[in-house]
Amino acid sequence: MKPFEYETVTSTLGEHGVRSIMLNRPARLNAMNRTLIDDVRRAFDEANADDATRVILFSGEGRAFCAGDDRNEHKHPASEAEAREFVELIQQATRAIIFGSRPVVGAINGWAVGGGFEWAINCDFPIWAESARGFFPEVSLNLFVTGGVTSLLPALVGLNKAREMLFLGERYDAAALQQMGVAWRVVADEQLMPAALEVAARLAELPVASVRAMKRVLNQGAAVDLERALQLETDATVAGFLDPETTARLKDF
Repeated sequence: MKPFEYETVTSTLGEHGVRSIMLNRPARLNAMNRTLIDDVRRAFDEANADDATRVILFSGEGRAFCAGDDRNEHKHPASEAEAREFVELIQQATRAIIFGSRPVVGAINGWAVGGGFEWAINCDFPIWAESARGFFPEVSLNLFVTGGVTSLLPALVGLNKAREMLFLGERYDAAALQQMGVAWRVVADEQLMPAALEVAARLAELPVASVRAMKRVLNQGAAVDLERALQLETDATVAGFLDPETTARLKDF
């Protein structure tokens, strides 16, 4: 089998069938550009199609999990079609994480901002380092969230708290996120990868058919709301990208 190779993501198969997918733009705090988003989509699609992969561990190299959109690479879209194609690519990455057959253990280190925070929420078992932080700056940037979080977040934290997080863009530490139900587990920074690998190994030891069925049924139970949320998020995000105010705010962020 050919190795799984990507420009901005590493994908390696370790013991027990645990595949580590690592965001690998550490100099940019793993900020999201088009290549990274497409690499994440492809890496998850290919991992979910790989018979040797039983569980996926998702994390980021360096000092951050993912610092959101890379403002240095943002360009005002030339047309609605161009904006929509880009936003739909973001949502395809979310679908690959959420609706893929393999359970996903997140190892969230450093900052998880905007789209990076969305990917952390998309994980089945999000484990956060004590020093990790997360927030949604989108509304302040004249943008909108993606990743299905308009459906997932209220289910996790309740509608009032979701409003606070999405409208006001408050910054939360890992302990607060665990209390709210966003972080499944919080561990000391040096224990992040060992803890994530331990959980991944436990999942890998379980019967394949029942694990994949459990993920499928749990997520398909929410699929109608999630798919509707993804569609509405796409429309709102496209409108935000087309507004010149958004480009100006992103450059100043």
